[in-house]
Amino acid sequence: MNRPGLIILRSALFNLYFFGLTVVLAVAGIFIRLFAPRRTLEYAQFWVRLVMAGLGRLCGIHLILSGEEHLPKTGPALIASQHQSAYDTLIWMILLPRPAYVLKKELQRIPLFGPLTGLGGMIAIDRDAGPAALRSLVRQTAAAVADGRQIVIFPEGTRTMPGEWRPLQPGIAAMAAATGFAVIPVVTDSGLRWGKRAFRKLPGPIHMTVLPPIPPGLKREALMRRLEAAFRGDLPDPVDNPVDAGPVIFPDRNRQDAHRA
Repeated sequence: MNRPGLIILRSALFNLYFFGLTVVLAVAGIFIRLFAPRRTLEYAQFWVRLVMAGLGRLCGIHLILSGEEHLPKTGPALIASQHQSAYDTLIWMILLPRPAYVLKKELQRIPLFGPLTGLGGMIAIDRDAGPAALRSLVRQTAAAVADGRQIVIFPEGTRTMPGEWRPLQPGIAAMAAATGFAVIPVVTDSGLRWGKRAFRKLPGPIHMTVLPPIPPGLKREALMRRLEAAFRGDLPDPVDNPVDAGPVIFPDRNRQDAHRA
């Protein structure tokens, strides 16, 4: 079932599906921009659900989520997630009710897709702007909180492979100080299935563990140490509290199969 040739074929089919779907929905997104801009976030969530359904059916990748009790059901929150894969930039769109990603401003220049990120309430930052970027981050964070959004930031700043460590970017500390919110750390092993710039998508589970929130009010250095320790810690047993995320998780696969994959 997991022969290399079959994995390559299934990965190729998924890539065709992913890019074809994205082009079609990006073109259709012109009508969302013109006639229903308030539905942009829902439209993006619809796109991600289709992508995840295809990823599961074509590549055999499914999510096992632990610590779901630490995620907000409603209202604003601040989530700091590890970033190993393009998967991480997709999945939060359907794990949270009203997510707002912190993303690099260059993405807004992508034809068709880029303008939708602004309408969807994403937080775009010019990473070359120096101190002005941090001020913009704090200002946009305040607006997202006022709108009741759950803010997702990837403090590593770029995709980092499993076992690879990078200094965390300080933006998360500025956001925590400005909002007074706890920081919810999330660890993942998504890079084992969908690697950085990898063509092949390897079948099996992606584990994501939502860790207990880091309490508010910590000084910057203390917060960054706690967050780094959370990212470097051993991943807890990921199948004690599996959560059904619609098309993302395939419940017919049992716990033993998940550990074998």
